[in-house]
Amino acid sequence: MIARQQKSKLLWIAVYLLACFLVAEWSVGLWSKSLSLQADAGHILADVLALLISLFATFFAQQPAKSKATFGNQRLEVLAALINGFSLIAIASFILWEAIHRWQNPEPILGLPMLFIAFLGLIVNIFSMKLLHPHTHNDLNLQGVFLHVIADTVSSVGVIIAALLVHICHWWWADAVISFLVAIFIGLSAFPLVKESLNIFLEYAPESINPDEVNISIKSFPNVLQVEKLHIWKISSNSVMLCANLTVECATIHERDRLLQKLQIHLQKSFGITDITLQLSSDKSLPEASINPLLNQDLALMLFANQSRSNL
Repeated sequence: MIARQQKSKLLWIAVYLLACFLVAEWSVGLWSKSLSLQADAGHILADVLALLISLFATFFAQQPAKSKATFGNQRLEVLAALINGFSLIAIASFILWEAIHRWQNPEPILGLPMLFIAFLGLIVNIFSMKLLHPHTHNDLNLQGVFLHVIADTVSSVGVIIAALLVHICHWWWADAVISFLVAIFIGLSAFPLVKESLNIFLEYAPESINPDEVNISIKSFPNVLQVEKLHIWKISSNSVMLCANLTVECATIHERDRLLQKLQIHLQKSFGITDITLQLSSDKSLPEASINPLLNQDLALMLFANQSRSNL
């Protein structure tokens, strides 16, 4: 709970910083007629929206499971990461379109205001990266936000380079070229995030776990004869689940319980699977009890009916 509260606090700090800088960068971008500044401002707007989505998802993910939400709301964080990924791709596509148009029709740009605001943006983004980076491990939601900030940092560096070329060499086309390169970087950085999020929603096995290896590992236990209906999937970025039906050879219930405990410990340590459900069934079925034909209910009813007819 403390970790989640700290994460929410850091996200709010990042929101305030980026929102304040967004207003400044968008204003200077319109004044200086710099496409790269306007594109970077649009990217920061996406950052702010991504952070707000992340805060919303983090809040609801903390709520306990109730009613029909038996898994809780953990997948809201994955949904937020997916939205962030698609927003990055959309922003990259828009910047590419505008960069091509600006390349064909270059306009004079004010280099010094562009340079100043880009340098300020670099400082803000580096500070945001330092805030978020320690908390991005095993959190797909924060990884998505962190990718936004990284892409924005690279964008700020690109804008600084373009501003120097515009101010010193009067190369107006440099603004369009840098915008084009930044858009390519933003789009490529989004694909791994989208892929991971979709894999979780489609309930694929994690990239780090090979189901065939898990199957072989379970069968390596002497008492396990067969593994059926093995399913491995992720509920969230740090919650891996497994369920399977096992045919085992155990003489007593105590042996079966010991085997179940060993399997759970092995799967947790070897594959990092956090939630394990195993159904164990014996390979030997109980012999059917012999029933005296005279005690069979159907046969007794037949005899009673025949006796009744004979009396009539």
